[in-house]
Amino acid sequence: MSRVRLRTKSRTSRERKSPVTRTSIWHVAHTRNLQIVKLKPFGRFPWLLHGFSTRVGGVGVLENSRIQLGRSEKTLNLGFTEWDSREHVEANRRRFKEAVGANGLSLVTLRQIHSDIVHRADSLFTEPPKGDALISHAHGLLLAIQIADCIPILLVDPRHRIIAAIHAGWRGTLARIAAKTVGRMQMEFGVDPEGVLAALGPGIHRCCYEVGPDVAKEFSAQFSQARDWFEGPFDMLSSGEDPNPLPWLSMMPPGHEPPPPRCHLDLYAANRAILEAAGVKSKNIFSADLCTACRTDLFFSYRREGRTGRMMAAIGMI
Repeated sequence: MSRVRLRTKSRTSRERKSPVTRTSIWHVAHTRNLQIVKLKPFGRFPWLLHGFSTRVGGVGVLENSRIQLGRSEKTLNLGFTEWDSREHVEANRRRFKEAVGANGLSLVTLRQIHSDIVHRADSLFTEPPKGDALISHAHGLLLAIQIADCIPILLVDPRHRIIAAIHAGWRGTLARIAAKTVGRMQMEFGVDPEGVLAALGPGIHRCCYEVGPDVAKEFSAQFSQARDWFEGPFDMLSSGEDPNPLPWLSMMPPGHEPPPPRCHLDLYAANRAILEAAGVKSKNIFSADLCTACRTDLFFSYRREGRTGRMMAAIGMI
């Protein structure tokens, strides 16, 4: 299989001014036909393992997604989906662990429910608990969350050697799951947020993440700076104002109505602000400029594909 180059997508002038994008410190590691995205600053710690998987390689066979109509491909699907066998997923998980150097570590996962629930992992769970974030100080565990557009966040406190893995979709972001994870790290292990490093891995970017008035209203109610995270008619959607108070004056035949107004949400900017409010220094927050919906050659995207696989973001200590 040919290797896929790590490249950035074009950005608007507003995005170019953002301090979030630091693609040069991200790289793709190639191991046994797998391509794993890694953050270079995390590589400074020889006891730390991490990686964000891609769809490249693996043994699972995905057929007839929205962008693969009439075609099939072997993929590194790491989630137990209806179209893939448990044997394939387990084989792919073994390959992923090997690719990040974690063969001797136990994989710890969750039953993700788009919540703000944070679990402490001191050993391997008998069954994956419901929740969307994991924290640990235990060596020998590989904390992992699954994604296919939502934002994966990995945290490390190098001083105390505390790690965390977070799944942040719009619901988790709205509930400030990243801040609550940092808070649990403080409470359980005495972590100082100013010493925490945060890696926001590949996920869906503002360019492709279209949301409706329900999401705009929720964010407007929870965050004073929410307008900065949206593009489009945010004020109208968040206020609930009807753009046409007399719809009968411009009534159209059924099936010909224009689509309802929508706007685009930047989950990276939102989670960055949430982490900063929790005490994490801006210079210690790194975001991958890789959109899962733009780069379906490299990543799974539920928004774009519908029928698709799951990637993993994982972190552990040897």
